[in-house]
Amino acid sequence: MLHISLQVWAGVFYLLNKIFLSRKERTEGVVKRRWHIAAWIAYPIGLPAWVIIFISERNWIAAAVESGGAPAMLMGLIIAIRGKGKEPRWLDFVALVAIVGGFGFSLWDFGGLTVLNQWLETGIVVGFLVGTYLLAKEIPSGYLWFMFMNVLTATLMFREQYYWLAGQQIVSLGFVIDAYRIQRSRNQSS
Repeated sequence: MLHISLQVWAGVFYLLNKIFLSRKERTEGVVKRRWHIAAWIAYPIGLPAWVIIFISERNWIAAAVESGGAPAMLMGLIIAIRGKGKEPRWLDFVALVAIVGGFGFSLWDFGGLTVLNQWLETGIVVGFLVGTYLLAKEIPSGYLWFMFMNVLTATLMFREQYYWLAGQQIVSLGFVIDAYRIQRSRNQSS
C-alpha cells in the first residue's frame, strides 16, 4: 500500500509539472508566467516520494540526481519569478556535487556499472539535468531531453514493477511532446 501511495504522490505532481509546462507554451504574458511558476512549484512537491522510491530500489544515481536536481528546480522557479539572468550561481554547483556523489556511491555499491538499471539511471540523469537546466533557462531543446528521460524512466519503473509510474511517464511524454511542438512552431513563425 505504501508503494502505491508513493507512486501516486510522485506521479501526480510530476504529471502536473508536465501539464503546466504544456499549458505555459500555449499562453502568453501574465498567464504564461503563472503556468511557468506553477510548473516549477508542482514537481518539488512530489520529489520526496521519487527519492524514497529510488532509494528503496537502490537506484542511487537517480536518487542523488533527483535530490541534486532540486537546485535546478529552484533555479527554474527563481527565473520564472524574477526573470532570466537573475538566478544564483551556487545552484549549479550543488547539482553537480549531487550528481558526482550519487554516481560514485552507485559505482561503489554495485562494484562498477554492472547492472542495466544503472545504465538506465545514467541516461535518466543526463535527460533530467540537461532538460531541467535548458528549460530553466527557457531553451526549448530541454523538452527533447525530457522526452529521452521519460522513456528511460518508464523503462526503469516498468522493470521494477512500478507500473503506475511507468504509465504516468508515458502520459507525461505526451505533454512534453505537445509543449515541444508548440514551442517549435512558435519559434518557426517568429
